[in-house]
Parts: sequence; C-alpha cells; structure tokens
Amino acid sequence: MIRSYRASDLESIYDICVRTGAAGQDARGLYSSDRLLGDIWAVPYVVHEPQHAHVVDDGEGNVVGYVLGTADTPAFVEWYRTEWLPATADRMPAGDPRDEVMLGLHHDPERMLLPELAGYPAHLHIDLLPEAQGKGLGRGLMAAFLAGLRAAGVPRVHLGMAPENHGAYAFYQRLGFHDIPTQDTGALFLGRDTAM
Repeated sequence: MIRSYRASDLESIYDICVRTGAAGQDARGLYSSDRLLGDIWAVPYVVHEPQHAHVVDDGEGNVVGYVLGTADTPAFVEWYRTEWLPATADRMPAGDPRDEVMLGLHHDPERMLLPELAGYPAHLHIDLLPEAQGKGLGRGLMAAFLAGLRAAGVPRVHLGMAPENHGAYAFYQRLGFHDIPTQDTGALFLGRDTAM
C-alpha cells in the first residue's frame, strides 16, 4: 500500500537509503556510518517537505520503499545550507577517507543548482528494496509524488542518477522521463512534466 510519509517511518527511510545506496545495491558498511547516505540523500527531504514524501507499506507496518523530494530546488538548497548543515554537523565527522566524497557533496548543496535544470524546479529520489521491485509500486509512488507537485503548481521535475544503474534508467524512461544534458559528468539527469 502506498501512503503518505509519517514521522515514525524515519528509521525505515535511513535503512532503505543505505540498502539501495550503491547504484541500487546495498551500501551497508561502505561508509563510517550506515546513516551517512540517509543524512544526505533522503532524510533532509522528509524533514523539510514531508508533504512530498510517500512510502510503500507492506501491509504489516514495514516500509519497503519511498519517494521523496522537493517542489523547489533553489529554496531547498538554501534551507540545506542554512538549516540542515548546522543540524547535522555533529554527526558528520571528517577524517574517514571512505566518507570524503559524500561529505564533499553534503557540504556543497549548491551542486544541485545546475543551469540546465532550472526549467525543472522540483527534484526527487525514489528507492525500493529488492523484494518490492517489479510489482508496479515504483509507478504508484511516482504517481503520488507527481500528483502532489501538480497540486502545488509545479510544472516539471528532474532527478539525478548513477549512470551505471541501468535498471533504474529503463524504469524512468518507461515513466516518461527524458535525458537532460548537463555539464555534470558524474551523474545522469532526467526530467519530465508533472502531468500523468
């Protein structure tokens, strides 16, 4: 069942993020903390804009997937810089070489403001655990997220992804996303309008 995010889902958001954080594969143990990826790629969104977060509940209270994001990337970047960075400073220690790249991304939220993406003001992250994939749940999550953006008057959305995650790329194409060429060579960016 797809439902709105609840504050009680927070630990599941962390868990799903790390278990899908290596280009769709399990990233547990790759960083000094298994919460690091969640604190960068998922939790800021449910803290700042919980109204745009939806989860898949397996019917027994277990969250096995989510979609989350922001309706306004520039406003989110400003909030991340002024509120989220200070709020997470004590749990983002430097010094472990495994964390260096992720911490660099964390401390540079302005990286999200690519000029080629300006016409796609919203952005999203969607992750499903392997047991929840291939059942139409990703399509349902995306429909819920896009409906929320439409209701907020947001015309277009984008996402970034690891180029090696071919399964995700095919999924996004089936949902009407198209490539957005950018100068960023480390990620692929795709976008679409919010109409279904």
